[in-house]
Amino acid sequence: MDKIKLIVTTTFGLEAVAKKELIALGFENFIASDGKLEFDADVSDIPKLNIWLRSADRVLIKVKEFNAADFDALFDQTKDCPWHDWINVESKITVIGKSVKSTLQSVRANQSIVKKAIIKELQEKYNKENFPETGSEVVVQVSILKDIAQLTIDTTGVGLHKRGYRVDTGDVPIRENLAASLVLLSYWNKNKILIDPMCGSGTILIEAAMIGRNIAPGLNRKFVSEEWSAIDNKFWKEARKSAHNTIHPSGNLKIFGYDIDRKRIEGCKINAKNAGVENDIIFKRQDVNELKIDCENGMIISNPPYGIKMSRESDIHSIYDAINAVFKNMPGWAIYIITADKNFPKYFKRAKPDKVRKLYNGTIEVNYYQYR
Repeated sequence: MDKIKLIVTTTFGLEAVAKKELIALGFENFIASDGKLEFDADVSDIPKLNIWLRSADRVLIKVKEFNAADFDALFDQTKDCPWHDWINVESKITVIGKSVKSTLQSVRANQSIVKKAIIKELQEKYNKENFPETGSEVVVQVSILKDIAQLTIDTTGVGLHKRGYRVDTGDVPIRENLAASLVLLSYWNKNKILIDPMCGSGTILIEAAMIGRNIAPGLNRKFVSEEWSAIDNKFWKEARKSAHNTIHPSGNLKIFGYDIDRKRIEGCKINAKNAGVENDIIFKRQDVNELKIDCENGMIISNPPYGIKMSRESDIHSIYDAINAVFKNMPGWAIYIITADKNFPKYFKRAKPDKVRKLYNGTIEVNYYQYR
């Protein structure tokens, strides 16, 4: 098969992080838009991208983009695509869709037209009338924006933020890919001390440990395209073998996680063990008000409780006061705080934040305050 076009999707605000990851993996010449990066690749790159990307949501195959102002155009252009390259006679075909500011406003009708066109192309290619759809699933998305349709195939399945290690999640868990992005956006490296004084389920620290040890985030989970005959299984085996061979030894990281809830700490330890980094992080039950720092330099990355998590505003502000009390006179410590509470800078009085990034934890708008 010739070069294919892939689209990596990511949460709004994390496009630059995903782009940096892609460049490190050897890709170039991107077409960027909100939440998307498009580029040329080989079929063998699909396993590598799914296994290695930390900040992304999904890896999609771009099949075609065209003008679709009416149903005839949608059907004809869809039928003209080489669906047989990806879909075999047993594949279960699922079509999802969305339409924004377009003539073809009925998503259900668009999905039906696209599926009929796909089946028609397969009938002609395979010389077969009926398809049982009892095999592996292939999810096709038809997205129409201002009468321009884009057809993609999802290679990921369950979103990339699902690493598979997390059992205890906390009240409002931070998504794993967002947690990894927070680390990648900071200046942390494996030689620096890292603390999360309100670690919850431990996700930020676990993602940091995986980065520090070069553990691929998708190494121990499955992807929907692993079941496809269109992608040779040897590509998956080679990608996983390569990822295993590049893991750094354990024992060299200085990562510490604290939380007032003993059950949360036990959950952190389970999550860390599932991720293979239980020997790289020290978790301990401790109230943030009792936190004592005995070294001049280090870094905090934390997702403290905020209004969505806590019932009383006074509880939130007492936590901010505790952070301020410990770190306002410690310029050697870089502080990175993500919160939905826009009042946080009023309580951390060391200085104004060097940078504030608007991000999203799922559907929740948050700000990432960076004090270097």
